Amino acid sequence: MKFSGFGEHAVEFYDGLLADNTKAYWDDHVAIYQEHVRAPMEALLAELEPEFGAGFGEAKVFRPYRDVRFAKDKTPYKTHCGGVIESGRGGGAYYVEVGPAGLRVGGGCFHLASDQLARYRTAVDTELHGPALEKILAGLRKAGWEILGDRLKSKPRGFAEDHPRLDLLRHRSVYAVRAWEPDDFLHERETFDRVRKSWRQLRKFNEWARDHVGPSEKPRR
Repeated sequence: MKFSGFGEHAVEFYDGLLADNTKAYWDDHVAIYQEHVRAPMEALLAELEPEFGAGFGEAKVFRPYRDVRFAKDKTPYKTHCGGVIESGRGGGAYYVEVGPAGLRVGGGCFHLASDQLARYRTAVDTELHGPALEKILAGLRKAGWEILGDRLKSKPRGFAEDHPRLDLLRHRSVYAVRAWEPDDFLHERETFDRVRKSWRQLRKFNEWARDHVGPSEKPRR
């Protein structure tokens, strides 16, 4: 199925879920989720995968259920639908999300395990790969992207206070995001163009992450 936009009730579905995050609401509205959210997301990813999947793997839609085992918040359902093309969490990702806030896209290193973080800092420390990442991120900022991530307040152990890329070395995750509030484009083919154009802008960042960080070699807990 060719992607033609998210369904007209996609945002409305999540507005309702925000107000009533219960199994009763989910069961009453799951058909809307499947038709207006899940099926369009699968179609969107299926069209994008041939261009962006090489070197990163297959596209997938994240499950709608929250992992509440260790969470204080026990609400059972995610209040957005996310999809991704990635070879392993942290080593570069093409991400897209639809929810009550509209459309959101992102890429980079959303989570770094300890072995990935070590490889990331080793690359940033070099005079070749570190400046390359600085240039990539500067270009994304100039293009309107927000650069986010979990950061240490102090310098990481083993690096000098005057390191030229200390700000990047403080990151324990680093990724780029941009978003659009709900508009008519969300329900039209133009959303495909928005996501594809955005992911193309992320290509160098994700390739840097793939080449210098890569998937974690530690077993997932």
